[in-house]
Amino acid sequence: MNVLIVEDEANISDFLAAILTSGGYGVMCAAGGKKAISMTADHRIDMILLDLGLPDLDGMKVLKSIREWSNVPIIVVSAREDELEKVEALDAGANDYITKPFGNNELLARIRTATRLHQKAFGEESVDGAFSAGSLTIDYARRRVTKGGRLTHLTPIEYKIVVLLSQNAGKVLTRDFIITRVWGERDEGDDQILRVNMANIRRKLEDNPADPQYILTEVGVGYRMAEPE
Repeated sequence: MNVLIVEDEANISDFLAAILTSGGYGVMCAAGGKKAISMTADHRIDMILLDLGLPDLDGMKVLKSIREWSNVPIIVVSAREDELEKVEALDAGANDYITKPFGNNELLARIRTATRLHQKAFGEESVDGAFSAGSLTIDYARRRVTKGGRLTHLTPIEYKIVVLLSQNAGKVLTRDFIITRVWGERDEGDDQILRVNMANIRRKLEDNPADPQYILTEVGVGYRMAEPE
């Protein structure tokens, strides 16, 4: 499980990294809000620890920006104790809010709880095993996608789409069904967002995105993952 620490103070970032590493988590760090958004989009991030006082972009803006396209669990880690600010962060989509200073065990417990609730909410708690079709392999337990034995980096949303399709291999999933399962609700413009994500997925997984072998389009309906061979 990879945790992104968004914190501009190096000593605090190092402290958090040490706690997480001792707990068996993989760690990535971002000292600014813009970098955090970029890293969340480009890497497989399973949890974000977000400080609100960032130098380039207010942490609330980072939270709201990521929530527009990702369900990744976010725990606000802040020295701010204002109750209204806590409520605002939670209403904006934060999964939890922990105030500095805090104990090592408390932080790890908060992470476990947020992860468990996220998995329950999005139906990921029982995902296990692997899917293989041709040279494509999806290792659910390790959350890894490989093509021809080489690791393929998908964003959290791309990975969620691929897992949904692979767990229903051979079955046509409508656009509405995919959107609802991945984003939680349907909104204006979601069709275009899905098409963009699907184009990016095919660019990463298909030998020829114009002639896909794994994720097939059912015109006017939706998409279908090729069945395992």
